[in-house]
Amino acid sequence: MQASPQMSSDISVTEQSGTQRVVQRVPAGATLAVAFGGVATVLAAFTLQSELALGNAVVWRAAAGVLGGGGLLLALTAQRLRTPAFGVANGITLVRGALTLLLASLIGVHANDAIGWTVVIVAVIAVALDGVDGWFARRRNEASVFGARFDMETDALLILVLAALVWQFNKAGVWILAAGLLRYAFVLVSFPLPWMERALPPSRRRQAVCVLQIVALIGALLPGVPPAWSSAIALASLVLLVWSFAVDSVWLARRAHT
Repeated sequence: MQASPQMSSDISVTEQSGTQRVVQRVPAGATLAVAFGGVATVLAAFTLQSELALGNAVVWRAAAGVLGGGGLLLALTAQRLRTPAFGVANGITLVRGALTLLLASLIGVHANDAIGWTVVIVAVIAVALDGVDGWFARRRNEASVFGARFDMETDALLILVLAALVWQFNKAGVWILAAGLLRYAFVLVSFPLPWMERALPPSRRRQAVCVLQIVALIGALLPGVPPAWSSAIALASLVLLVWSFAVDSVWLARRAHT
């Protein structure tokens, strides 16, 4: 759906469809939300850098994540969002994405209890908001394919960042990165195997496993949890995640030629 000029920014994408040119614009609300979220993320990173005596690299990493992630989101919004407004639900998902980028900026810092608790608190807020955006989407009739995909990719990125932090904080071995890379491996496999791109039906099992994976990684990151326990927690959640991906892969394979 093409947005009206009153609800759109100047950013646009032009598509060619036969002899008809269709111009889709980024809703002004999306541009403002991304800009505000980006500034807030960088300011939060600067605050953490000051309060926790971290290096300036934290702020630069946050800024790089904001520029890359924000630009990609606006491009995808122009291409795939079919409503004239960005919506409250997508705005909440954007907050979750900003919190994830803030966590990503901490990858590479020296771990201590203060940083550990900071990571846990930020991650818990991101998880809590995961249910809020869906509630708003249903309440305000904002549910969309774009919103569902945005939410899913935010979850995938959060799992990857948390897995990297679990490894960095010596809470589990490098194998835990598989938890964050499974989603992207699934996408890569779909290129040589187009049947893997088929839409999967909604699944409570898939949603529950995703939440359990995130909660398990947060639990592993808790200061005071010994590496032996955190490794066991991380391994159990990874096995569960691999099983869930296997179930979906088998479902897709059985329908490859239907």
